[in-house]
Amino acid sequence: MPSFSELASIWGVKSKNAVAKLVKQLALEDFVTQDENGRLVPGKLFSGIRLLGTVEAGFPSPAEEELIDTMSMDEYLINNREATFMLKVKGESMKDAGIMEGDMVLVERNTTPREGDIVIAEVDHAWTMKYFRKNKGVIYLEPANEAFSNIYPEGELNIAAVVKAVIRKY
Repeated sequence: MPSFSELASIWGVKSKNAVAKLVKQLALEDFVTQDENGRLVPGKLFSGIRLLGTVEAGFPSPAEEELIDTMSMDEYLINNREATFMLKVKGESMKDAGIMEGDMVLVERNTTPREGDIVIAEVDHAWTMKYFRKNKGVIYLEPANEAFSNIYPEGELNIAAVVKAVIRKY
C-alpha cells in the first residue's frame, strides 16, 4: 500500500492532514486498516470474498444460498502479518496430515509450538516440516507418513515457525 506522502501525490493534495482524513474515511468503510507500525494494509472490503453459508460434508441436505458476510482471507488466516509468510511444500512426509507436495503452507514465526502442532524446524542444520512432539521431556519431530521415521535431534533444534493453514489449488 502507498505511504501517506505517496497518497498525497496520487490524490493531488498537499496536506498530510487531508490524506489522514481520507484514510480515516476509508478505514471506517473497511477498505484499509493500519498495522502496528502505522502502515496502511488492505481492509476486508478491499479484497473480501463473499461468505454464502455452509455446505454439508455428510449426508446431502437442502440448502439456500444466503449472503452471510464478506471476509478477507487475510483476516481469517493471519493473526500477525509481520511474522507470517508462506512456503511451498516439497516432499511426502506430511501426506497423512493432508499436506501434499505443491501445497502452500501459511506459517507464523515467533509462536511457541504446542504438542501436536505442525512446525517448520531446523534440525541438525537441515530444514523440515513435521509434527512437534514431547514425550517425557524428550522433544522430537514426527512425520505424517509411515514411510518416514521420527527425527530425534542429535545436536541443534530450532523451531522457526508453526503452520497455521494449508492452501491447495485444484
